[in-house]
Amino acid sequence: MRDAVRFFDNQFQHLSAKQVPDLNPFEQRSVPYLKGRVLDYGCGMGNLSVLAARQGHSVLAVDASPAAIGHLQRRAQAENLPLQCLLAQAQDTIFEGCYYTVLAIGLFMFMDCQLAHQQVEKMKSLTCIDGVMVCNVLVESTTYLEMFGADDYCLFTPDAVRLWFKGWRTEDFQIEEFAAPGDTIKRFATVIATRLH
Repeated sequence: MRDAVRFFDNQFQHLSAKQVPDLNPFEQRSVPYLKGRVLDYGCGMGNLSVLAARQGHSVLAVDASPAAIGHLQRRAQAENLPLQCLLAQAQDTIFEGCYYTVLAIGLFMFMDCQLAHQQVEKMKSLTCIDGVMVCNVLVESTTYLEMFGADDYCLFTPDAVRLWFKGWRTEDFQIEEFAAPGDTIKRFATVIATRLH
């Protein structure tokens, strides 16, 4: 995962000096489900964290990129938002209590498969009953691999991603493809699900 952190930290350094990009399609899809205490796990530049905090939600935003967290802290302080920023490797973070919205957008594929599955289960356990988890990952058939280290990543099957939330109520499930550099593609699965018990 260290290679991915370096890759994105470099990108975030350039972004933080420019205008912050708009919400990506996965973040936009999450907006109607923001409620209560929010955990943004792998928050990146934190656009969704800022939006949730502006709506009055208490937000914990976690990322391993110093550039992203530094940028987000400055934004939160400038607006006096109820937003706590934590610089940490996601898997090393200890959380307390449960969250009514857990966001894990574009994160789990940067872990080896065993760790990724452990972290999915961890995030599910941190979701309050009647709370919502938003999970977005790259899946098999993705051919753009530039941001991954040699061994430290995992591409999932869409069916496996759906099965992570067996016993939950699925609010939305989508598979989408986007063109990427070098005539490659990024293929994503996004699940939004409510924990029932």
